[in-house]
Amino acid sequence: MNAHLRRSAVPVAVAVLAVSLAGCGGEEGSGVRTSDDITVGLLLPENDAARYEKFDKPVIEEKIAQLTNGKGQVAYANARQDAALQLKQVDDMIRDKVDVLILDPVDAKAIAPGVEKADKAGIPVVAFDRLAQGPIDAYTSFDNEEVGHVQGKALLEALGDRAKTGQIVMMNGALTDPNAAQFKQGALAELKGKVTIGKEYDTKEWKPENATANMREAISALGKDKIVGVYSANDGMAGGIITALKGDGFFPIPPVTGQDAELAAVQRIVAGEQYMSVYKPYAPEANAAAEMAILLARGMSLDSMAQADVDTPTTKGVPSVLVPVISLTKENLKDTVIADGVYTAADICTPKFKEDCAELGLK
Repeated sequence: MNAHLRRSAVPVAVAVLAVSLAGCGGEEGSGVRTSDDITVGLLLPENDAARYEKFDKPVIEEKIAQLTNGKGQVAYANARQDAALQLKQVDDMIRDKVDVLILDPVDAKAIAPGVEKADKAGIPVVAFDRLAQGPIDAYTSFDNEEVGHVQGKALLEALGDRAKTGQIVMMNGALTDPNAAQFKQGALAELKGKVTIGKEYDTKEWKPENATANMREAISALGKDKIVGVYSANDGMAGGIITALKGDGFFPIPPVTGQDAELAAVQRIVAGEQYMSVYKPYAPEANAAAEMAILLARGMSLDSMAQADVDTPTTKGVPSVLVPVISLTKENLKDTVIADGVYTAADICTPKFKEDCAELGLK
């Protein structure tokens, strides 16, 4: 992904549309649609990661309702990590004549024929969280290379002087996900020359069980005493990695990174099992996707909110919103996921974690 900034990046809270969509002043023949009767197709890639159905879907639904005076509808489908199923879901949405698609692809390349069909049917496509190939009209995500930089810096900080005394295992995401390559690129920019990467994996489908199997293989190949840390591209895999480390008797557990600030990961951070995660404020990203979708469905320009033009292998200059990310550790739990209302202290501090929470002053 190449991103060309239009202007300075927007703050974490993406600005609400400056236009009043309900009264956008569309005139006959202007190409601007003033009706609030808009159907948005929402296609999410999987339900293993909690974020998609717990955070993204409800935020998008709420924003669509807000922008359409409660008259807009969201047609939802989850591909459950099946690229062929997602292509069928796109076909179904086209057949049902949705007005716009918000699409988070399972496989960025495999979804291209579906995007092309939507384009031919006059249905704009907003690529959400992951870039999709084909003639997409807009893109919103986080700064994915920066995610990798944040993870790499955090791992180096956790390792300190140990960075030169052993080897790390690098557990990247799925090859089918273009974000995984960007996370890897950012992380390697921080880690190369500062650590020895003993084993590196591209984890099929991002599945925790595949990360567990990869980690067990790495422990066997490198030796238990040689591993000083693990780069994990997301929290689900971090959980699988930690399962393997604990099963092999690692104590203390070496620093393990993550991403997505899932509740289980936050609890592992509290307990000292996972060093960090990357907190990506989902509301700004999901709100941006909804706002772009409604603008496109109305035939309006995205210039009011796009801050960058992103190039894909098939499409150049895609109007985009890229949301900043935050390194999440024990030290800033209160000021991030708790302060933002993602989780309450009660959500995190279940009986298993009461003592660890007390040490951190979480009540």
